[in-house]
Amino acid sequence: MDLFEAHRREQLKRRAPLADRMRPRTLDELVGQERVVGPGTLLRRAIEQDQLSSLILWGPPGSGKTTLARLIASVTRAHFVQLSAVTAGVADLRREVQQAAERLGMHGQRTILFIDEIHRFNKAQQDAILPYVEDGTIILIGATTENPSFEVNSPLLSRSRVVVLEALDDEAIHAIVERALDDAERGLGGQGLTIEPAALDLLVNLANGDARFALNTLELAAVGARDGIITEQLVREAAMQRMAVYDRVGDAHYDTISALHKSIRGSDPDAALYWLARMLERGDDPLYVARRLVRAASEDIGLADPQALVVAMAAQQAVHFIGMPEGALALAEAAVYLALAPKSNALYQAYGAAQRDVAETRNDPVPLHLRNAPTRLMRELGYGRGYRYAHDEPGAIGTQQYLPERLAGRRYYRPTGRGFERELAQRIEAIARRRAQARGERHDTDPAAESSERPPQR
Repeated sequence: MDLFEAHRREQLKRRAPLADRMRPRTLDELVGQERVVGPGTLLRRAIEQDQLSSLILWGPPGSGKTTLARLIASVTRAHFVQLSAVTAGVADLRREVQQAAERLGMHGQRTILFIDEIHRFNKAQQDAILPYVEDGTIILIGATTENPSFEVNSPLLSRSRVVVLEALDDEAIHAIVERALDDAERGLGGQGLTIEPAALDLLVNLANGDARFALNTLELAAVGARDGIITEQLVREAAMQRMAVYDRVGDAHYDTISALHKSIRGSDPDAALYWLARMLERGDDPLYVARRLVRAASEDIGLADPQALVVAMAAQQAVHFIGMPEGALALAEAAVYLALAPKSNALYQAYGAAQRDVAETRNDPVPLHLRNAPTRLMRELGYGRGYRYAHDEPGAIGTQQYLPERLAGRRYYRPTGRGFERELAQRIEAIARRRAQARGERHDTDPAAESSERPPQR
């Protein structure tokens, strides 16, 4: 490397963002991931003994994925190559693999290929790496913010160890910020800066577990510090808006809608409102949220309160009609109604049981007496023969067999005693008594009709 290149690199290093300058130089300096690479952990020993296998580093932004990959490179004797899946293609992969094979053959040196945002590689690009990971030509370290189960090919995933990095806790962010303020060599220590306690608390809160965001916000706030004091207002201006770890198509999206649905199921209107607001304020599709509310109304409330589905559909129509942000209140109304409605999954269970019988039993023909007979031939073949019009029966209750013979007596829907289903259970019991009477049979009262809870499933 000539003097010009050395000078260029030194200038880049000095001008690098604070978050890049403050990257840990040793594994001991890495804060917040002690569970993964702390002293005595399996991964730490594998790194220190240079016995590393391929890894997929999965974690939210700012949790230390790239930092950990670089630290691994500094500790092991392997050659380190970094690519970004945003800009690299198959040709780049093949070039690096070829050089890795030559390096291994000529010098016996292994190569670590670090691919940032590996989830952005398509199937063909991931397949191009697979043979060389399998034969040991390269050690792959992939970094992703997305769930590898969905974004990384199964064959590649099976040949790698997934390392889960959690979002940094407040204590870790606090330590990272203070280190940057104290470090005169790489950080802001030579500027005589102090940060107000309230400003530090705000910065830690806004960082939301992202060390990169915390340091970049700190660096910008330091520019406006008067008398060397970083105030709460400076932090707020530097941050501009709360850092949200949210992706409308990623894990955070599905985790949040899961939290909303389960809060409704658990009858917690306050939690339902919070998760609803979190989705809508982060830009999620309000009609998607409305669809999930409709699902919750059917799955977790059902006929315990038939009005729940009406309210959920009305909210969907309101959002479609007036749009956002006004439509948010309609969704909020539905979420609170659903959370406070009596709960029952009897309908959900009933449909699932019917589905299983459709899939697992013979597809018997429709009984002749239930078939329509619009033509003479059909009538001659017996279609509709023996059918009894239910409205002509006492109480308009049909007493014939309506299921295929093999499924006679099947009971799918077993209402609970909660909400409107208590009345439905009584209706089912009355119908069962009428049918037993018409057939000259004895009818024993179903305990489900008298109990407030659903009987155990068989």
